[in-house]
Amino acid sequence: MPKKLDVVELITQDHREVERLFELMKEHPEQRPLLLPVMTSLLMAHSRAEEMHVYPAAQQEAGENDEIAHSQEEHQEAEQMLERLQHVDPMSSDFDRLLSELVNAVNEHVQEEENTVLPGMRERLSDERRDELADAFVAARTEHLGARPGEATKEELARQAQNAGVSGTSSMNKSEISDRLRGD
Repeated sequence: MPKKLDVVELITQDHREVERLFELMKEHPEQRPLLLPVMTSLLMAHSRAEEMHVYPAAQQEAGENDEIAHSQEEHQEAEQMLERLQHVDPMSSDFDRLLSELVNAVNEHVQEEENTVLPGMRERLSDERRDELADAFVAARTEHLGARPGEATKEELARQAQNAGVSGTSSMNKSEISDRLRGD
């Protein structure tokens, strides 16, 4: 029988891949025009999959409320940085600075997630539940490959707001939810 998937392992694998892409971008600036869309696509798909399936389960079933609210805020910050990177010359010092900020923010997020949220999920969720979440994570990540920063749907923004502990979004339009998430 094939080994079952575990959502914690899948998330960790994505983290290692993002770290690898960051290193390539730092070591080979000439490859940034090719690497930036790949890294952006992976980060966006990974974030959306966590937001849609993993974070709600971590909050409701593993009791990781504060950690998830914080993680959602970090996703929002990373998406804003990715959005800015799209409009900067990959060979410029501005790109270097923004990339460094993104790397630091994502690395901090990864460390926090791998030290708190993921161990909590591994401890409090059954193997079967982590397998179900793995299937949902893979499907959502696949669906969101190619998602671009700043282009979330109203439903995705509402889920992000719920993860972050922001209430009252059902009566808001997409722009209002986005503003609340950005702290405007």
